[in-house]
Amino acid sequence: MTTAALRPSAVVDATTAEEFAATGAVIVRGLFSPEEVATIERGIERTLAEPSPRKKVASSATDPGSFVEDFCNWQRIEEFRRVAYTSRAADVAAALTGSERIRLYHDHVLVKEPGTQQETPWHQDQPYYNVDGLDNCSMWAPVDPVAAESTLEFLAGSHRQGWLMPRTFMSNEARWFPEGSLSELPDIEAHRCDHDIRGWAMQPGDAVFFHMLTLHHAYGVPGTTRRRAFSLRFLGDDMVHAPRRWVTSPQFDGLEDEIAAGAPMDHGLFPVLREGRAAQAGPID
Repeated sequence: MTTAALRPSAVVDATTAEEFAATGAVIVRGLFSPEEVATIERGIERTLAEPSPRKKVASSATDPGSFVEDFCNWQRIEEFRRVAYTSRAADVAAALTGSERIRLYHDHVLVKEPGTQQETPWHQDQPYYNVDGLDNCSMWAPVDPVAAESTLEFLAGSHRQGWLMPRTFMSNEARWFPEGSLSELPDIEAHRCDHDIRGWAMQPGDAVFFHMLTLHHAYGVPGTTRRRAFSLRFLGDDMVHAPRRWVTSPQFDGLEDEIAAGAPMDHGLFPVLREGRAAQAGPID
């Protein structure tokens, strides 16, 4: 079947696109309607109740709260499929990356339950992925109000620095590259006043878009706050397959046998959501 007609595709102005190019992160207020927020919320709760084999608990057993992640559920969670195909998120991705074709890379559920102390450390996403290229962005949208102290924060312009040393989130190990082989992340927390850090308090319906190389992090959440968020990762025109020597997040087992290194991500796992900036959704099979 085909999806219903979308709203107009002029979803970001030139100033926002220029800000994204310069800083690597922007906020789009009111991107999702209340009905779309409710759809995302239902999808998150379905995923928590029926987790996939990719589910991860990203907090320790001693944490008073819990940080749960799950990936790649759009094929089984109809709510996520609907948002990926019919919301304006892919239109924003096309405008920000200047791409004629936008693919879905994957979806990502991130839930920090009340009292979660586990921080998400400063990191770039792309070293953990199996794709290369510059025409990309991720969208992060909460379905709960998010205060400034619990939101995602971004280091403006850091997407222009190239790869920095990826480390494990909980033990800070350099598992993928030998120590000293890549530049280390700056100690942003020790010198916050020296950096251009961007972050926004958010309401349901708002969304941030950021480049896969933009350094970002988030603190834990207070004891009375639940922070449920949904991400979509988008691939633009120059993005290609990049099999890694390490386990990626998420992992796509056997994909190297189906897509050659350096080839576009032309595969059913990564459907085209927009083509020619026509703002027409593709078929949902």
